[in-house]
Amino acid sequence: MNKIWLWLTTDDKGASLIEYALLVILIAIVALSAVAFMGEETSTLYSEINSGLDQ
Repeated sequence: MNKIWLWLTTDDKGASLIEYALLVILIAIVALSAVAFMGEETSTLYSEINSGLDQ
């Protein structure tokens, strides 16, 4: 019984899974923020390039 209790209390697999999940969420938030911040500027740049090619 003591071996089972020791195994259950020292198992770190769940903790590392949560840490990786939080890291993935943080990276996703940063990536989406960058796209939202730069999206309008990129759209404007491509519109200007397209207008220049039409002339």
